[in-house]
Amino acid sequence: MIYQELLNKKKTLAVIGLGYVGLPIALEFAKKIKVIGFDINADRIALMKKRIDPSNELDSKDFQDCDIEFTNDLEVLKKAHFYIVAVPTPVDDHNVPDLIPIQKASETIGKILMKGDYVVYESTVYPGCTEEDCVPIIEKISGLKKIVDYKIGYSPERINPGDKEHTISTITKVVSGCCEDSLNEIAKVYELVVKAGVHKAPSIKVAEAAKIIENTQRDLNIALMNELSIIFDKMNINTFDVLDAASTKWNFLKFQPGLVGGHCIGVDPYYLTHKSKQLGYESQVILAGRVINDGMAEYVAKKVLQHIIQYNGNIKHSKVLIMGATFKENVSDIRNSKVAEVVKELKLFSLNVHVSDPNASGKQLYHEYGFELTENLSNDYDAIIISVPHNEYKQLDDAYFASISKENAMIADLKGFLRGKINSRHYWTL
Repeated sequence: MIYQELLNKKKTLAVIGLGYVGLPIALEFAKKIKVIGFDINADRIALMKKRIDPSNELDSKDFQDCDIEFTNDLEVLKKAHFYIVAVPTPVDDHNVPDLIPIQKASETIGKILMKGDYVVYESTVYPGCTEEDCVPIIEKISGLKKIVDYKIGYSPERINPGDKEHTISTITKVVSGCCEDSLNEIAKVYELVVKAGVHKAPSIKVAEAAKIIENTQRDLNIALMNELSIIFDKMNINTFDVLDAASTKWNFLKFQPGLVGGHCIGVDPYYLTHKSKQLGYESQVILAGRVINDGMAEYVAKKVLQHIIQYNGNIKHSKVLIMGATFKENVSDIRNSKVAEVVKELKLFSLNVHVSDPNASGKQLYHEYGFELTENLSNDYDAIIISVPHNEYKQLDDAYFASISKENAMIADLKGFLRGKINSRHYWTL
């Protein structure tokens, strides 16, 4: 069986797509078995060969004692017999699922697949995508049939960027297969690296659905908090004070308001609603949450603009500093960062916008969103938006913000971590 052959290093496991999800998985397996790490980006492969994680999530020591070969060569990839697909699954500008990366990966597998091989998808997709969209591509190119010639499975990724506690080995892994034999083999392979154990889903569709509702649930809960923050702002009530009080009840779920970006929470619900619409059902609750969360960048920008008009009036000569450009704290990931939308909204009103971030790459920001990081900060900002609470920002105090802003400036602390600490400037939070 494939599990035993992998364990004895007679066969090799390959991970296709070495980003935030794929690289940690590949390295974890490489501590136990032979692994090929495949990515189409030659520059990324070159860095990983030097024990450098292009995503800045892993240290060089994480590459130690790993039996892994990094490559972008299909001939090398052919040596594998168990393939894990961990490519991105984004949405386009109209929030329609972009399946091109996963389709391309399926084409690649179709070119090299052999009888007896296994293919497991980890990329987030809507229920049915693996079997209805990916399998036909593989089989058209390879000429092989699932179950009869090869086995297919789905095991949703649960990597949380920036989280050193909840890792691949400590989070229960959901696994599924196209038949009972494949399910058991796939489960045993993942049990090699997942100390927390695996959960065997009864079907591939169930595993796909489980993944997509994890982030949909979070998205809806954050949307509720964002809507409450808008309401409470009109009442002059601090949302975070309300949450502190409410969370004293044992069963209250303490979600927080904020910008919802990244490659999961702000994206995955659209995969589910897209499939739902194809089946003739228009989502109501899920899309309502998306509308609220997608509108928070504009809401924040308008609050800042209103303050500047009230205390300055001359918008074109006003300056705003945004602290934090990544999609969440203490990571370098800028994918789907809603901070970019705040920048865009502010610039629509001809405001001068500066952006700082200790973790983000100015080059990547410019390539992705058209703005760069500001190297030298001013001392006369009309407003400062702390959008991402990086650890570096938590060391700052009232005197620091006073030193870089005007007397009537607004300090917009979106995550509320400076509550009670800002006294010399106008303080506002979601």
